[in-house]
Formats: sequence, C-alpha cells, structure tokens
Amino acid sequence: MADIQERLKKLGASARIGIGKGTPRRKVKRAPARSSGDDKKLQAALKKINVQPIQAIEEVNMFKSDGNVIHFAAPKVHAAVQSNTFAIYGAGEDKELTELVPGILNQLGPDSLASLRKLAESYQANMQKESKEADDDDIPDLVAGETFENKVE
Repeated sequence: MADIQERLKKLGASARIGIGKGTPRRKVKRAPARSSGDDKKLQAALKKINVQPIQAIEEVNMFKSDGNVIHFAAPKVHAAVQSNTFAIYGAGEDKELTELVPGILNQLGPDSLASLRKLAESYQANMQKESKEADDDDIPDLVAGETFENKVE
C-alpha cells in the first residue's frame, strides 16, 4: 500500500507546475486542428462559379517570367469551361526551369517549344549579364605601364 502511495505522489509532483499543494496542474497540449475549414471554404467558392472537377491530371507547370516554374505534382483541378476559369490547388513548389526541362519536353507542342526556346535564351542572357557584372566588380583593370611596385614607392 505504501508503495502505491509513493508512486502516486511522484506522478502528482510531476504533473504540477510549481511546488506545493495550491499550484495548478499542467495544461494538456493538443495538436492543432486540421485546416479543413479552408478546404470547405474553397469548395463552397468553387461551387458558386459552377466548376467541375477534372480527373487524371498528374502534374501542372506554370511558367513565370523570371525563368522559374511553379510545379504542382498531383494537383486538384476544377474547370468552368464556359467562363474559361480553371482552379488548380495542391502543394506547389517553386523550381528552376532547368530542373523540369527533360521531363516536360514530350508534353510540349510546337508553339510551346518556340516560347520555351525564347525563355531559355533570355534566361541565359540574364545569367551571362549577371556573371559579367560580378566579374567587373571583383578585379579592377590594370593601366598600361603601371605596376604595383611603382604605386608602393
């Protein structure tokens, strides 16, 4: 009997915040509620604009003007074709265009290939321009006929 009382005292002492009889017990920490409220609000808004779900879409890529791509793997897609409205939601990732090019080449048509080529060329031009600016800042140009020893003396 005494053994049980000692165990209960230890458990009671570990459950209290302070020391002593009048201190409150610890609050139980609960896991945060799921964000199903946001999903329900989204579903209600989509229902108002009369969209229908489109099944079997494996991935969605949205090309941005800076050369990056918003990539959705297994997104949920809803469409209202009569109003030309599409809703794409899910876990999206910001990726570089170079990461996705091998996988999306077979999905692109001739028009898209031309625009992708232009985008790649502009991206390369920006990268070369940035590298030249970085090189100019690092090392100053030497003037003809002058050496570092002449400057020190």
